[in-house]
Amino acid sequence: MVDFKNIETFVWVVALGSFRGAAHKLNTTQPAISQRIAQLEAEMGVRLLQRDNRAALPTPSGRQMMLYAEKLIGLRAEMLAAVRDRTAMRGVLRLGVSETIVHTWLSRLIKDVNTTYPNLSLEIEVDITPNLRARLLAQEIDLAFLLGPLTAPTVRNRVLCAYPNGFLASPALKLGDKTMTAHDLAQFPMITFPRKTQPYELIRSLFNRSDLPSVRLHASASLATVIHMAIEGLGIAVIPTAIVENEIADGRLQLLKTTISIPSLTFSASWLASPDALAVELVAQMAVELAQGQRTQAAG
Repeated sequence: MVDFKNIETFVWVVALGSFRGAAHKLNTTQPAISQRIAQLEAEMGVRLLQRDNRAALPTPSGRQMMLYAEKLIGLRAEMLAAVRDRTAMRGVLRLGVSETIVHTWLSRLIKDVNTTYPNLSLEIEVDITPNLRARLLAQEIDLAFLLGPLTAPTVRNRVLCAYPNGFLASPALKLGDKTMTAHDLAQFPMITFPRKTQPYELIRSLFNRSDLPSVRLHASASLATVIHMAIEGLGIAVIPTAIVENEIADGRLQLLKTTISIPSLTFSASWLASPDALAVELVAQMAVELAQGQRTQAAG
């Protein structure tokens, strides 16, 4: 009888393209991975993988095997999702999050996860999207909420939400009564997300015009710092308005009227397709429902 563990190992080797990657993912050694593949090939009577410059690629028989192996693993995941007691789901899920999500609905998601899956632990890291993407592809995190979707063969994406950007300033700057043009805005420092992020590059490109003064961009990875600088009147913040609803409501910040249209920021839940992604997919679905207003707070 073919060992299911060997089939799972084969799927991981193909998915990650190497014995080393599969060994890291399955928390074992490369010799153990090689032994499982050799045993599977002996049981099937065909060569399933070809090794070339440390890369492991499926043979024609391996590609055919992969079709059935993925179906088997998919059926197992479906069975577990339908039958198992979800409150018994345990382990650690490594979650990477953009700070915009931290300032909006992340705390509600954590409460829902704690209630629905009390034995599942979350390790949460907050970072900018380029770093989260790199960490996801390197398998250092299991699930990322970031500006997306990501384009990579092994990545799965679900759209979470889209947040409009706005130009926000302290009432002390007395800019709330006029419609600001690009030239008007360029008289002030712009405060936004750090370098290499989509918002930073967008603002830089919008104001990189010969008819405008050189834009002064104050960038910070800390949204709390960005918000504080704007409240203190140190410049105009360019951030999603959803994260400063309280500051707008109590008059500490004003949403400026401008002639410039800025695209919204679209966030996605992204993870690597894998045979054991059940917990990741369930948490991603909870996040989608919460971000899109389809989910009420879990009882308990």
